[in-house]
Amino acid sequence: MRALDNAFETLSMPVESHPLSSLPPFSSAHLLDVAYPAECVYTPAVPVTARQRTRASTGVRVTLWGMALPLLLLIALEGSAALGWIPIHLLPPPSAIARTIATLASRDLLAQIAVSIARVTVGFALGALLAIAVGLLVGMQRRAEALLEPSLQALRAIPSLAWVPLLLLWLGIDETPKIVLIAIGAFFPVYTNLVAGIHGVDRKLLEVGTIHGLSAQALIRRIVLPAALPQLMTGLRNGMSLAWMFLVAAEMIAATKGVGYLLSDGRETSRPDIVLAAILILALLGKLSDSLLKRIENHQLRWRSVLGSAST
Repeated sequence: MRALDNAFETLSMPVESHPLSSLPPFSSAHLLDVAYPAECVYTPAVPVTARQRTRASTGVRVTLWGMALPLLLLIALEGSAALGWIPIHLLPPPSAIARTIATLASRDLLAQIAVSIARVTVGFALGALLAIAVGLLVGMQRRAEALLEPSLQALRAIPSLAWVPLLLLWLGIDETPKIVLIAIGAFFPVYTNLVAGIHGVDRKLLEVGTIHGLSAQALIRRIVLPAALPQLMTGLRNGMSLAWMFLVAAEMIAATKGVGYLLSDGRETSRPDIVLAAILILALLGKLSDSLLKRIENHQLRWRSVLGSAST
C-alpha cells in the first residue's frame, strides 16, 4: 500500500518538481545511442604494429618450413655421394652442381637466364591478355561459349611438343615460334579458370548492377572481374608455371640460347651436372615468378576473410 501511495504522490506532483524534470530533453539522437552504442559503431581499421609483427613472424616461419625439405634433401644427396651410395657420374652431389653453376656464371649464364626470362615474360603476357579477353567473351555470352568452348578444349589437350614442328614450319626458327609456344601454354589455364570464375558470379550481383544502370563494360569492370578475381589469380599462377614448361620445350629443340638450351647441351655432352644445374635454375626462376604473383594475389584479395588469408 505504501508503494501505491508513493506512486500516486509522484504522479500528482507538478511538472516543475517532478524527479525526471532535471533530465535533458529527449531527441532522436538518443535512439541512435541506444540502437548503436559508441563501442559498436564501425571505425576504419588502423594498422596495428603487433599484428604486423605477428604476420611477419608467421611468414618467416612458413619460409623456414618450406626450406627445410630441400635442405634435408641436399644434405642427404651430398652424404650419399660421399659414402659412395650414389654413382656420381649419374647423379653428381650438390657441391659439384654448385661448382658447375659457378663456372657457368663466370661465362654467359646470366645472359642465358635473361634470354629465358624475356621469352617467358613476353609469351606469358600475350597468352594471359588473350585468355582474359576470350574468357570474358565466353563467360558472358552463351552463344560465344557454345561456339568456342568445344574447339578450345580440344586444343587444350594437345601436348606442347606437338606444337613445335608446326610452329617451326609456319614461323621459322627465330624468336617468334618460341614466344607463340609459351603464349599457348599460358593461355589455357588463365582462360579455364577465368571462365569458371565468371560462371560462379552470383546472378543477384549482376541484377543489382543492372538496376543501378551500369553498362555492360561497367558490369564487367566493377562486378564480374572483382568477383572472379580469385579464380583469375589461380589461373595466372598456373599459366606462369606452364609458361616455364613450354619454354623448355621450345629451347630444347630450336634455340642456341636460354636455360632450356643448357639442358639440351648437357644431354648432348653427357654432362649430368649441367642438366641438373639447368633444372635447379628453372626451379628457382619458377618459384620466384610464382612468389611474385602470390604477393600480387594477396594484395589484390586482401579484403577476403578466408582460411588461407590467416597466414599471409
